[in-house]
Amino acid sequence: MTGLERSGEGVTGLLERYGPWALVVGGSEGVGAAFADQLARAGFGVVLVARKPEALEEVAERVRAHGAPCRVLALDLLDADATARIVEAVADLDLGLLVLNAGANTYRSRFVEADLARVQAVIDLNVTRPLELCRELGARLAARGRGGILVVGSTAGYLGHADIGIYAAAKAFARIFTEGLWLELGQVGVDVLHLVLGLTATPAMERAGLDLTGAADPADVAAQGLAALGAGPVHVVRQQAEVVARRSALDRAVLVAGNYSGMRAMLGRPSPDPD
Repeated sequence: MTGLERSGEGVTGLLERYGPWALVVGGSEGVGAAFADQLARAGFGVVLVARKPEALEEVAERVRAHGAPCRVLALDLLDADATARIVEAVADLDLGLLVLNAGANTYRSRFVEADLARVQAVIDLNVTRPLELCRELGARLAARGRGGILVVGSTAGYLGHADIGIYAAAKAFARIFTEGLWLELGQVGVDVLHLVLGLTATPAMERAGLDLTGAADPADVAAQGLAALGAGPVHVVRQQAEVVARRSALDRAVLVAGNYSGMRAMLGRPSPDPD
């Protein structure tokens, strides 16, 4: 199947192929909120999951303003029962689309000095919970014989990083995992996509103090992802295509070291003196 067409009103054909309900994990702001808005406009009922109840309700109001039903579930994905609670919250719905937008780097440290409990939290947020949700809800979609899974990734997963190496590795894992899932579930009518983002003008990146000059717009990123669902296992947002191409080069020493220096400059930190 080729990617679904886009029109001036948004992505068309989504409801027929994936409806009637979509679950957006990490839907309280930024790209997740943009997914919720566009899916509601396409006619989906939307279930929103995130940590902050007030922010969730704000997005839910916008979803309902499109005439779409909406449920909210405020929880922390690091809670031990998070996956079970999400699965229970959608148990009575004809769920056809899973959007996994939650995931972030919550800890920065040299690995040999790291608190392993905090390292594990990064892994659980970016690897363990997505795996659990893909297993539990992916099985439902497979039995249904149609549906979609969209996993939001990052250009960070294309090379190693100092201080946030676990997060970068988690994003690399997610991309390779999603490619395999695309092969498996595609055989039973379920589309899978890994959507690779880079610098995007989200509240989280604003809070991080990043220079957002030239950053992608969350609504455009979400539209690209929905349009690409069904066209292949990985879609890199067009604003990051050149970045990913560079990060896929073979001279890894030059590439990784150069990126490290560039990142420190962007964050206003001097590069360490060479040994």
